[in-house]
Amino acid sequence: MSESQQHPGLGGKLGLVLLLATVAAVGLFVIWGIWRAAFPPLPPFQGQMEGRTISISSKVPGRVQEVLVEAGDNVQAGQVLARMHLPEVEAKLSEARARDRAAMAQQSMVDEGLRPQEKEAARAEWERAQAAADLDRKTYERIAALFRDGLVSRERFDEARARMLASADQASAAKQVFDLAKAGSRPQQKEAASAETSEAAAVVSEVASLADNRALTAPRAGQVDKVVLVAGELAGAGFPVLTLVDLEDQWASFNIREESLPGIGIGHVMKARVPALGRGDIAFKVYYISPRASYATWRSTREDSGYDMKTFEVRARPVEKVENLRPGMTVLVDRER
Repeated sequence: MSESQQHPGLGGKLGLVLLLATVAAVGLFVIWGIWRAAFPPLPPFQGQMEGRTISISSKVPGRVQEVLVEAGDNVQAGQVLARMHLPEVEAKLSEARARDRAAMAQQSMVDEGLRPQEKEAARAEWERAQAAADLDRKTYERIAALFRDGLVSRERFDEARARMLASADQASAAKQVFDLAKAGSRPQQKEAASAETSEAAAVVSEVASLADNRALTAPRAGQVDKVVLVAGELAGAGFPVLTLVDLEDQWASFNIREESLPGIGIGHVMKARVPALGRGDIAFKVYYISPRASYATWRSTREDSGYDMKTFEVRARPVEKVENLRPGMTVLVDRER
């Protein structure tokens, strides 16, 4: 005889217990469904990874001669990325250098003054005039002595005196010419020549800095994001030939409406999920919050008035370096009620 036959009331009790358990489970499920419908989970904050982008361009217009990298290449600071052909700038540089050489030659000539041969000729002329002046002075002294003794006429005395004074003036003039030859140019002339030389050197430096744009280099380490122009194309001044992205300077950008901002401030750390990496434990630290008026939406609070609900841009950087994290990846932050 079976146990149920020995205890006929046991089967009914088990059925009742199962029925009550089923009813209780259904009731709990219905209550949970009603609660979820009344208080649905908040959607996560959805952001996007962004990175520091650097445009590599030329200061002057020219033609791209060659591009030495491709999209996706990792480059180092100072590495040559492309070369430009700048014939106009090179011609200007040659002209500026020629003017610089001319200005330097002019300054050298002003600084040196007369040539050594001219200085020697001026010195010889002064010595000759001085010798003639000495001779005429001695002659005058002898005739003056004879004139006092009455041995020569006054006319002879006056001629000797006039000849002495004239030769003395000639010697003085020759001495001044020699002194000018030794002194060289005037201080004003030297200053003017120096200023012209400095101006010419500055022009060379300016044009040379533009000519240095023949080689476009990376200002910092990064990865080539896009190659905008290829060899043979014309590039305007400031137009990017290629762009770099600095993978060491990345952040997540979120657009959060102001009613969701409580609890989120500068320095706040939040856990985020990055579906592209299959990770949900990446810590991000908020460092920037700023209103974005273009995302404003009008939310009425009463029938007769309302207020403007603004959207804020919130930026957060990874607390630690995350491998393979790249600009453009989606970042999700779950919210709690």
